[in-house]
Amino acid sequence: MAVIDAQGVYYKELNQQIHELINKGETYIKVINVNGQRYIGDGLPEGIKLELIGTPGNDLAAYMNGAEIIVRGNAQDGTANTMSAGTLVVHGKSGDVTGYAMRGGKVFIKGDVGYRVGIHMKEYKDMVPVMVVGGSAGSFFGEYMAGGRMIVLGLTGSSHLVGDYCGTGMHGGVIYLRGEVPEYKLGKEVRMEQLTDEDKNFVAAYVNEFASYFNYSAEEILDHKFTKLIPYNTRPYGKLYTHY
Repeated sequence: MAVIDAQGVYYKELNQQIHELINKGETYIKVINVNGQRYIGDGLPEGIKLELIGTPGNDLAAYMNGAEIIVRGNAQDGTANTMSAGTLVVHGKSGDVTGYAMRGGKVFIKGDVGYRVGIHMKEYKDMVPVMVVGGSAGSFFGEYMAGGRMIVLGLTGSSHLVGDYCGTGMHGGVIYLRGEVPEYKLGKEVRMEQLTDEDKNFVAAYVNEFASYFNYSAEEILDHKFTKLIPYNTRPYGKLYTHY
């Protein structure tokens, strides 16, 4: 394992150091004293593991393509932007637009997340992105979601699971909420349903993985009612376009 001290290091220099180590054959890199440096882990392929101690800056793990990143702290905005594959584990909170246009891989956030999380998330064939949020989410969660799966567990004691306009413009994918949400908080494009046995098995698998990272009891988390949100149709704005 190689170790980099990021104290006072400019983000471009830090990312250059990481890539130089990877080019030399290092597969496990630990970065200490991370403090707002942007673009860490962007585009990294399978077989690389980064452990970050501190708070990385915007666009952490953007376009990541198979690597594993563990954050011992919070993450800022744009985390997992257009991520294609791999695993990201954040032992804290994550900011706005986490998972923007995410198209593959897995993201596990121990705490709360900000606004517009999962916006434009999508899937293609066997590429199905998954995000598990241990805490609560801000407004516009799952906005314009086109695919993928998101789970919100509400374990941090917040008074709400999601903010207003959850699922606004959603036309694909599934959102699972541990608990119930008032209908006025939902976008008009989504509806609530009961979980099927297939849904329950899916949620259980990812809750078990979440619990293994953050030292929770999966059994206790799952011993609770979950709500499923799905879109009414795949083209909610189809009638707004000109037809020839």
